[in-house]
Amino acid sequence: MTMMIAKFLIAFLFFSLLVLQLAEADRDTVSSNLVASSPPEKIDCGGACKARCQLSSRPRLCNRACGTCCSRCSCVPPGTAGNYDACPCYASLTTHGGRRKCP
Repeated sequence: MTMMIAKFLIAFLFFSLLVLQLAEADRDTVSSNLVASSPPEKIDCGGACKARCQLSSRPRLCNRACGTCCSRCSCVPPGTAGNYDACPCYASLTTHGGRRKCP
């Protein structure tokens, strides 16, 4: 009889831990979905692109491409060239030919 009670207690403990683990995982999933669904912070694309394209040989083309990238990604890398690691979305946009879209 005591062996049956011990097995029951072990099974109950295991089941309780499983339920707690599932509840914790569900709570983490809900909170991460709330964070992921928040809209990206809006920035002043005009000002950011003006600074990015100030040394470009084709400033109008640069500003147009930068504006498109900025509106999609809500970020522009600092400086006039490079620094793509500061804005991975900006760096990942490409043309149909596979070249970088964003200056």
